[in-house]
Amino acid sequence: MTAGSEAKAAAEAALARGAHPHQVDGGRTPDKAGALDAIAEAMSFPSYFGRNLDALYDLLTDLSWLPAGEHVLIWTGSERLRGAEPQAYLAIRSVLSDAQRALAADATLGARRLTVVLAAS
Repeated sequence: MTAGSEAKAAAEAALARGAHPHQVDGGRTPDKAGALDAIAEAMSFPSYFGRNLDALYDLLTDLSWLPAGEHVLIWTGSERLRGAEPQAYLAIRSVLSDAQRALAADATLGARRLTVVLAAS
């Protein structure tokens, strides 16, 4: 399966279960700043996003500007960042995992959930 088809399948699966897909093109994110900007763009972050890992976590565990329900962050080509800046990649992956777990623990009605999908490029 190609990256495009893997990402497309993930988006279609999200839509089929009523989730909201958000796609990040890792092919254009060769560094930490680019990856943060691409995630912010995909998730329609508010303008006050601080472009750092703490701010990334804060907004990913909030998502109040988005509709309630599951939001699926589909990051294609993340291996580009992993190759160029392995520590930055691991730090961002850690924040994504932590945010996903934090939202999974919130079972309140109308809650927002985060699912992260890494699609190869």
